[in-house]
Amino acid sequence: MQQDEQLIEKLPDLNRRQILKAGVLGSLFCLFPMQALAKFSLTGVQERSLSLLNTHTGERLKEVVYWEQGNYVLDALEHLNHVLRDHRTNEVHPIDPMTLDLMAAISRKVEAKRPFEIISGYRSPQTNKALNKQSRGVAKNSYHMQGKAIDLRLPGVPLKAVRKAALELRMGGVGYYAKSDFVHIDSGKVRSW
Repeated sequence: MQQDEQLIEKLPDLNRRQILKAGVLGSLFCLFPMQALAKFSLTGVQERSLSLLNTHTGERLKEVVYWEQGNYVLDALEHLNHVLRDHRTNEVHPIDPMTLDLMAAISRKVEAKRPFEIISGYRSPQTNKALNKQSRGVAKNSYHMQGKAIDLRLPGVPLKAVRKAALELRMGGVGYYAKSDFVHIDSGKVRSW
């Protein structure tokens, strides 16, 4: 008992919130060690931003801060949703912020200097159906239709390095399409192909 009291005296002053946060983080690391690490890969970052170039429309967004002071910036999300829309139907759909966070984490991990080139963001059900008829590589129930997937590449960064970064983050699905020159990322369950 006396040892316990001495140990407690040596601990730094912690407030209740810090103790609860440590307990939650510890639980996450025990249950899902890799996923927990990935979720906090942007911890300590004051703001999250993305630069994009839509390869089909030519539209560009430069360093759009979509998260700051602990909150997503709605105006910025709307701009990102617009550039990531279905360019075939012009239909805009909300993109899952976790997918944007995955992009931001990849960008930080590979120290990207240029914007992501977007091959495909949101896809309407009719676009996805048409693409599925053309290619076996397009899933019938694609995460693209939910705004949870993006096909991309990063100029100046080898495609294999983008894929490796996405895999190491373990924040969702990662597909590697070397012949088509893009990596698919999504905020679904962790898997790869």
